[in-house]
Amino acid sequence: MTDPLTYADAGVDIDKANTFIKTIKEIANQTPRTGVMGEIGGFGGLYSLNVENLERPVLVSSTDGVGTKLKIAFMMNKHDTIGIDLVAMCVNDVIVQGAKPLFFLDYLAIGKLNTDTAADIIKGIAEGCRQAGCALIGGETAEMPDIYHEGEYDLAGFSVGIVDNSKIIDGSEIRVGNKLIGIASSGLHSNGYSLVRKICFDRLKLKIDTHIPELRRTIGEELLEPTRIYVETIRRLIKDLPIHGLAHITGGGISDNIIRIIPQSCKVEIQKDSWAVPPIFSFLQQAGKISDIEMLRTFNNGIGMIAVVPEEASQEILERLSGMNEKAYLIGTVVERKTSKTQIKWIKETTC
Repeated sequence: MTDPLTYADAGVDIDKANTFIKTIKEIANQTPRTGVMGEIGGFGGLYSLNVENLERPVLVSSTDGVGTKLKIAFMMNKHDTIGIDLVAMCVNDVIVQGAKPLFFLDYLAIGKLNTDTAADIIKGIAEGCRQAGCALIGGETAEMPDIYHEGEYDLAGFSVGIVDNSKIIDGSEIRVGNKLIGIASSGLHSNGYSLVRKICFDRLKLKIDTHIPELRRTIGEELLEPTRIYVETIRRLIKDLPIHGLAHITGGGISDNIIRIIPQSCKVEIQKDSWAVPPIFSFLQQAGKISDIEMLRTFNNGIGMIAVVPEEASQEILERLSGMNEKAYLIGTVVERKTSKTQIKWIKETTC
């Protein structure tokens, strides 16, 4: 006679998951925000909109993941910062529309639930929400045996923000003569990691704890550096300064992201040597023998956010950013597009 089976015998521990929800509640309660209703654990997260100060409120949403940067977290067995990356990839996309992030939800899929690992992941998500000024109001933890290898998981995030229709930043005000201001990244952020891992671990045969002199830390520490969250910086800028367009520099690099907001009648000229490029990028380029074009289309190369601003306001905006301890650079100019060729031109000489 065969023994009776349970869900736990198949690899899914409902009791452990239910206990873990209590831990999530405690962490989520550290990201309070006016508007949050109820607690985590219900069938849906509740949020009451306060739109009295907005004439025509518009909701702005974004969803994203972390990609193969997760592999670095697995290799280091360090999981308390990858959640910051998850939040950053979503809220940075929301703020470029001029929207204030309101709340965030996460999806964690894991082969076998390790409550310590999962708690570290959620702590990172909560820290990202704290930096973005939004609330963690819900999510899903799915235990999926046979889908993920032991110790591995996947993450997805979802963010919703709000902006008045008249305050939406969509690039429609960009004009010839506008300047491009680049705000520094913290490093690789969360893009290009399939190529990064191929260079570091397949070609160079590095170990995760190999110390790299030019980086002044181990390769693992460098690669796991969290993505910058620009929400507070951008919110302070758009409060009283003219910002005509914003581009979050993610997959595709500066080349593919800046043209998403540039009118068809314009193109941009960007001066290649106008900002300080962090050493991780030259390290990867030399080791991988990567062309300049490939570098510019794969990585952010030290610029995580670009603001397109009127020329007459550019110096004040740079000074304001400096006052916020941001590293910011005047990197380019919007010019007339006279042909149907590419909308971006990389130049070496100073024209801006």
